[in-house]
Amino acid sequence: MTAIQSGSVLAGSVLVLGGARSGKSVFAEKLVKASGLGMHYVATGRAWDGEMQARIAGHRDRRGADWQTHEEPLELVTCLEAIDAPDRIVLIDCLTLWVTNLMMEHRDIAAEFEKLAAYVPQAKARLVFVSNEVGLGIVPENRMARDFRDHAGRLHQIIAEISADVYFIAAGLPLKMKG
Repeated sequence: MTAIQSGSVLAGSVLVLGGARSGKSVFAEKLVKASGLGMHYVATGRAWDGEMQARIAGHRDRRGADWQTHEEPLELVTCLEAIDAPDRIVLIDCLTLWVTNLMMEHRDIAAEFEKLAAYVPQAKARLVFVSNEVGLGIVPENRMARDFRDHAGRLHQIIAEISADVYFIAAGLPLKMKG
């Protein structure tokens, strides 16, 4: 029985992984709605082109007006600290876009991951992270893509270790991996 089915309030942070268009964001949104807490959404994506603008608009339309949205492509921990409260649940969508943004800005990836890992266990709000699992395919042919895959994999391991629950979503179906 998942938290969605039982209607229980989530305890600790949650990581929701899956491939592109796997249903991970919809699943995470349902988890958040079932909590009964004040719903906040931290969007890490940047609308670089029309396709990304359409994806962002689709997510926004699907969520509706019950969510308070915060757009933060780089300073994720600072944003989370600013909205942290015990009566809130925060959906962070998504970690892989955050990794992309950090790479594009030549940020210290390890330091950013450490900062997030130190923050998560002491957060007052419930945190639900969404991220793309990118390590199941072939080895990318170029260095930047391999670095991205490796950074994402390391971040997923960090967040999975400190999360109470971890789900893997495929074809819209959740597989509970932890919790």
